[in-house]
Parts: sequence; structure tokens; C-alpha cells
Amino acid sequence: MFVSPEDRRIGIVFQDYLLFDHLSVLDNIAFGPSSSGLSKNVARRAAQQWADDLGLGGLEARRPPELSGGQAQRVALARALAAEPALLLLDEPLAALDATTHVHLRRVLGEYLERCPAPRLLITHDPTDAFLLADRIYIIEGGRITQSGGPDEIRRRPATSYAADIAGTNLFGGVCDRGEIAIDTTGFLLHAADTKTSGSVLVTVHPRAVALHPTEPHGSPRNTWLATVEAVEHLGDTTRVLLGGPIRLAADITPGAAAALGLEPGAEIWVAVKATEVGVSAA
Repeated sequence: MFVSPEDRRIGIVFQDYLLFDHLSVLDNIAFGPSSSGLSKNVARRAAQQWADDLGLGGLEARRPPELSGGQAQRVALARALAAEPALLLLDEPLAALDATTHVHLRRVLGEYLERCPAPRLLITHDPTDAFLLADRIYIIEGGRITQSGGPDEIRRRPATSYAADIAGTNLFGGVCDRGEIAIDTTGFLLHAADTKTSGSVLVTVHPRAVALHPTEPHGSPRNTWLATVEAVEHLGDTTRVLLGGPIRLAADITPGAAAALGLEPGAEIWVAVKATEVGVSAA
């Protein structure tokens, strides 16, 4: 069945925005409501609300060529959402934004998506956007879907090293025998609390489950080893430490702990992981 373009009620944010250069910011945003039959005044009031919500106040009279890339992207997003679409397609809707604006608009978009009954498809290279905004995630590698599932499912059981990387989970292949796992390629042994799974397995260790110590730890952790710091990344209230050694993995610790440990590339550090924090699933 053919539906004319003006009746399709599809909201789209294109990577290159495709704004109407002959219209002002406000009229670009009002285009959708106007096309759906609202009066000009009502459409412009709706457009003004979206302009305010997306931080476009004061830019309403500008034309697209007068906007920065981030401003144009916000106009494109506002235009798509103001139309109250029956289908929403978002292609990298937050990619060109500075960090502060990105966080704010992700929150605005998330609130909209929670109350939006329409089907929506979000394409992004930012795993944080995907895990915070999506109900279901499809991971594409080499042009094919390698895993799909809810955010929590993918965090708990990533199917590939790429999925583990974007989900922030350390992933290893290995062979398990009664809770003792020989990691592929290195033969390094990890101990897991799961003593029932055997054979080829995928092993996951969340970065927050990795503890770092200046000296060899003693006590409950069954997995301890000496590693080398490869990189230290500051991520707001978390510091991610990339570790080399018998196995490569990431650890997430607080900035205060990182400072106290004096971490820097090349430094040696003791690693501890409890057996209960080693996830095991059949490969």
C-alpha cells in the first residue's frame, strides 16, 4: 500500500542533518507539526518547547548555514521529535555534540523514548548511548549481527571480544575443568566458583570485580597475579586501568584509589579477583 510522504509520520535524524536551508531553526522544527495539520501558531509553540528543551534558545531565527555542527544536529533531533512520529529513525543523533551537551541531550532523548509508543531504531558507535537508551541492542561486526539482546544480557554474557569491550566486560576463551580454567593462548589458570561447567567456555570478569594492590594480597581471593599497567584512563568518577601480563584485562577503580596506588604505565601491580566474580558459560 502506497502512503504519500507527508502522511508517513516517520521521524528521521540523518548523519548529515539535511535541514531546510531556506527555513529558520524554529520553522525547521515546526515543519513536522505543521505537516501533520496543526495550525502555524500551535506548531511554532511546539517547536519552541523543543528548542528550549534541546538548548536552542536564542537561535530560533538563524538559518542552518549559520549554525555549528552541534547546533545543526540538535535542530535535526528537535525536528524529528517534534513531529511525534509513528516511526523514529536516529542515525548517530548525538555524535557531533560536546561532552556536556551530549549528556544533557541523552537524558532528554531517553525521557522521550520512555514515553514514546512508536517503534524506534537508534544507530550509534557510542556504547554508552546504546546501553542507556536501548531496550534491545544489536551488535554488528564485519557487516553481520554477532549478538542481540537486552543491555543487561549483553553485559552479563557478551558473545565476542568486541561485545565485551563495548560492554565494559573482560572476556576470555578457555577450557574449564571443575572450576579451574586454562585461558586460551596463554594457559594461565583462573579459578571460578562454578564447578559444574566443563569443556570450552567463555569467561567474563567485570572491571569493577578486579581489585588492585601494591603488594601481594592474602585472604579470600583465589586468583592473584602480578600485572603491568599498560594505560590509565580517567572516566569521570571511574578510573579504568588497562593491565598486561599473563592475561590482559581492564580494572575499574576510583580516582582516589588510583592516586593512592600511584598508577602509571609500566608500573607493576598485584591483581586479585574472587572466584565468585569469574563468570563461566559454555562456548
